[in-house]
Amino acid sequence: MAKKEQFASFDSIMRDMKAGLYKPVYLLMGEEAYYIDRLTDYIAENALREEERDFNQTIVFGADVTAAQVADMARRYPMMAERQVVIVKEAQNIKNWEKIEQYLEKPQPTTILVFAYKNGTVDGRKKITSMVRQVGVVFVSNKKRDYELPGFISAYLKTKECTIDNKAALMMAEHIGSDLNRMTSELDKLVIALGDDRRVTPDAVEHQIGVSKDYNGFELRSAIASRDVLKANKIVNYFDKNPKSGGPFILVPMLFGFFQNLFLAYYAPRRDNENDVAQWLELRGGAWAARDYVTAMRNYSGTKVMQIVDMLRLTDAKMKGLDNPNTPPGELMRELLAFIFH
Repeated sequence: MAKKEQFASFDSIMRDMKAGLYKPVYLLMGEEAYYIDRLTDYIAENALREEERDFNQTIVFGADVTAAQVADMARRYPMMAERQVVIVKEAQNIKNWEKIEQYLEKPQPTTILVFAYKNGTVDGRKKITSMVRQVGVVFVSNKKRDYELPGFISAYLKTKECTIDNKAALMMAEHIGSDLNRMTSELDKLVIALGDDRRVTPDAVEHQIGVSKDYNGFELRSAIASRDVLKANKIVNYFDKNPKSGGPFILVPMLFGFFQNLFLAYYAPRRDNENDVAQWLELRGGAWAARDYVTAMRNYSGTKVMQIVDMLRLTDAKMKGLDNPNTPPGELMRELLAFIFH
């Protein structure tokens, strides 16, 4: 497949479409459905006037059509309109792209053909990707990494004329994860609940989303970084006794990501400087987001961090039932904490 930087960006595609500049073909693919949905919805709602859509907009699903049928739809001429729109949702279910490749050799200039290809990308050995790039737009929607989520949350709320505390953004990121459709849905509910108050605080997240501001993965990370044994054990016990919190299972991936990043932080040119560490780790939250890493580097050696990463892998395997006949997850987490602190 072509290099990532050769594909169009979400912002550039939206900018062109808002200026009324549409391409004959869009191949929107990737693991993150949110951006695919946003681009597809924008075309469906804006490429045609409302009165033109009945005769000139066709939306089908990949499992229900053949490649030949899609090509035939795309070759049709618009009726009393400048263009027609053909949208293929769940295009990953199309079995054979050969007829579409033939269509792309001479696409209909009055058609906007959109493929919403989710849960992966087109096989790089197929010609379809390079052919679309020659006449239209290819967009790859990648999952957000954990460290990118607080920045996404802040940017999304800014479009709603709201701001969010750093801690509240981390609470949301940790609780919901990288499913951006679910994330934006929860943020929309939160904005409605705020009313005239335009700032999202940890208290608001706790009351509206149901995430404890005192007992969460972010607080556990901070407790471990500062070697606060009592606080860390209280948080683990809370997760163990409250299944609705997600249980101890959700803590291990979060800690694994933290200690993995912590190991990289030791190579920062100025590892005692929060801004430099944040830049080195590409943390969107700046110095505030790097605070726990700087604290942890004072309290743990690089060798100990490597040992903790290995122990996290072992704990994760045991929680999944490997080489663990009967030790419950809560006890495994307490054993993990004992290893980390000693």
